[in-house]
Amino acid sequence: MGFDVYVWRFEHGEPVPLDLEAAREVLAPHVVGHDPEPNLLQVSTGERETADVHLGDAGITFHRFGGDGVMNLLAVLLRRLDAALVIPGGPVVLRRDEDARHLPSALRDEWPAVVARTGAEITEAIRSS
Repeated sequence: MGFDVYVWRFEHGEPVPLDLEAAREVLAPHVVGHDPEPNLLQVSTGERETADVHLGDAGITFHRFGGDGVMNLLAVLLRRLDAALVIPGGPVVLRRDEDARHLPSALRDEWPAVVARTGAEITEAIRSS
């Protein structure tokens, strides 16, 4: 896919730090390259199933990603971090309906929120936006 998506965690309308150690544990088995500056990982879950992943203080960004395996990995990451997936120009992907109450008002009021728990459901949410 030719765009970026963002993994963020929100509480009471504010972004909160992610557990980057937990994120590294989820991603570690799939890391095929690493650039320490600026915390960029290249991950692969199979042939033509890759992503560049930036681990930042405010969130995690998936760049140039694709493939069912990467989408499944993204679903595991969201579950482990209790996080939301923000898709610019698309929906905010939540794991549970009740997570919408934690979104900032700008996201809650202006972006559609969808519940998706699997890689296939996330892919469908992106395609239908």
